[in-house]
Amino acid sequence: MRNSVHVLDAIVGYDPLDEATKTASKYIPKGGYKQFLRANGLKGKRLGVVFGSLLDHDIKTLRQEGAIVIENLTIPYTDSGEMTALLAEFKISLNAYLKALVKSPVRSLADVIAFNKKIAKKVKEWGQEVFLEAETTNGMGDKEKAALLTMEEFSRNGIEKLMKENKLDAIVTYGSTLSSVLAIGGYPGITVPAGYDSEGVPFGISFGGLRFSEPKLIEIAYGFEQATLIRKPPKFKA
Repeated sequence: MRNSVHVLDAIVGYDPLDEATKTASKYIPKGGYKQFLRANGLKGKRLGVVFGSLLDHDIKTLRQEGAIVIENLTIPYTDSGEMTALLAEFKISLNAYLKALVKSPVRSLADVIAFNKKIAKKVKEWGQEVFLEAETTNGMGDKEKAALLTMEEFSRNGIEKLMKENKLDAIVTYGSTLSSVLAIGGYPGITVPAGYDSEGVPFGISFGGLRFSEPKLIEIAYGFEQATLIRKPPKFKA
């Protein structure tokens, strides 16, 4: 957690090549984010558990550390239109990026597709199917703009409504099961180690919130991490 927050402090800020960062940069707390690495960060936080059937032990920990936990919450799921918008924006952004490179063997998504066909032994492993779908798009037309509106409605009537009605500081899920929902709305999320399954494979617990709630999420995640210290350095077999 500590290293992640130091990285966050280093990368946040206004980027003239990304207009979205102009608004976001206004919400960067004075003194940066490391001030929110508080061991008692869970105390008094209202947390809503979504898809939490595998988190019984962790929910107990959250409560022991002073959090108010509301279980068995759900976010209504409908087709958000995410893929429709993603494919079109992917092509636009990738083409702009490749075109601006000083030196590159590929200058467009079409070039990437041709390159993959030429050298890839297993085309699917290169994500070629997604590339091909994206290449068929033609900018942000009516269909794509409608998809963006659907995504906004999905977020407004889903995670935003859930959090406001329950007065939550964050939602809690197993692993990264809610990552796409957070991404659709442009919401922050953070995952920290939570345990190991029967085969010793690690799994995490995720905390997500509304836009610009990074300070709260850092407090919550760091508080959980310090209360459990569950992570073990990996051991590699010779």
